[in-house]
Amino acid sequence: MTDVEVRRLTKVYGDRRAVDEVSFRAPAGQVTGFLGPNGAGKTTTLRMVLGLVHPTAGEAFIGGCPYRELVRPRRSVGALLEATGFHAGRSGRAHLRVLARICGVDGSRVDEVLELVELGDAAGRRVGGYSLGMRQRLGLAAAMLGDPEVLVLDEPANGLDPAGMAWLRALLRALAAEGRTVLVSSHVLSEVAQTVDHVVIISRGRTRFDGALAELGSRSVSVRTPQAARLRDLLSARGHEALAVGESVLDVRGVSAEEIGRIAAGAGVVLSGLSAGGASLEEAFLRLTESESESKRESGTVTGRAGAGAR
Repeated sequence: MTDVEVRRLTKVYGDRRAVDEVSFRAPAGQVTGFLGPNGAGKTTTLRMVLGLVHPTAGEAFIGGCPYRELVRPRRSVGALLEATGFHAGRSGRAHLRVLARICGVDGSRVDEVLELVELGDAAGRRVGGYSLGMRQRLGLAAAMLGDPEVLVLDEPANGLDPAGMAWLRALLRALAAEGRTVLVSSHVLSEVAQTVDHVVIISRGRTRFDGALAELGSRSVSVRTPQAARLRDLLSARGHEALAVGESVLDVRGVSAEEIGRIAAGAGVVLSGLSAGGASLEEAFLRLTESESESKRESGTVTGRAGAGAR
């Protein structure tokens, strides 16, 4: 089984830490959603996984090996980072035939992947006349050309209409069912919730969550207190999982709201909010990335809904 494992990946540009010790695992046979607000470091992380950006520190492994050590990388890993790089005057089929020769893939595979992405009827047309959604499909065809065990896709739903998004969802689920590892970043949270098995959320370049989708939406207690660090230490000392999701908010699992209230009262910790219950993916995403969203609102850099255009 070929999974993707990231261990404390870090990338520093000057005095800015774009990625700060990010760690996660994308299991084989599952679709892993890679989520984060705009500028969270997702694309930089994916580029480090694929050997396109050299990390300042940390490592990334595909099937236990760094990308650079894979014997046949294009046959092992398929990637779609941007639906660009096409020769506008070439047909979709001609574009894939060039890639097939580079990858050492039999030419018969070209028509197979064109049918798989439903571009068979448009294969003879020039790519310059393709819509954005068609270019996304062509990029997916290129990623699957070598029949890889791992797919790394950055915003593959860009340009797809609702029918196209439903098609993509079915395709990704089918690929995972074959035992492949599918790592996909997206800002369309409602679609992600219907597609993925595993979720990784990063914010400000750091991992905020890495686990099953069902676990992310499982019962937890959200605690708001001006003494969050102290309460987290108190809960941790008692073996309870407490995750800081902002300067004044904790997400606590494995303990009731009543028990948290008793612990806080016994230590003289003031609580300004205490709520229990399950959470949707969108609710969990907003909670886990709250501090970053607030910071961007204050600096005037957030527009649109949370996560839109996330990179």
